[in-house]
Amino acid sequence: MNNPFKNRMPSLNGPSSDLFSVTPSDSVDLEAMALALYIETGGTLVVTTASGDVRTVSVNDFSILPVGARRIHATGTTASGIHAFIVG
Repeated sequence: MNNPFKNRMPSLNGPSSDLFSVTPSDSVDLEAMALALYIETGGTLVVTTASGDVRTVSVNDFSILPVGARRIHATGTTASGIHAFIVG
């Protein structure tokens, strides 16, 4: 298959180059800084943003949250099926 993105420089404007499933943790950062998050099952999401602030937000099923994130906390997070979009 031809990759239409192979000559494109990675960009925060997208598209993301990959995504991975997130296991919330109160002590471990994500394996890479997330450009955005995709949430399959809504609920509460506790996230450390790229700027280092801890935020608590409510998200719906099948939401895309366009926020840079370094950690998804286990304590307080009820949302599930969380995936991180990354560039790199």
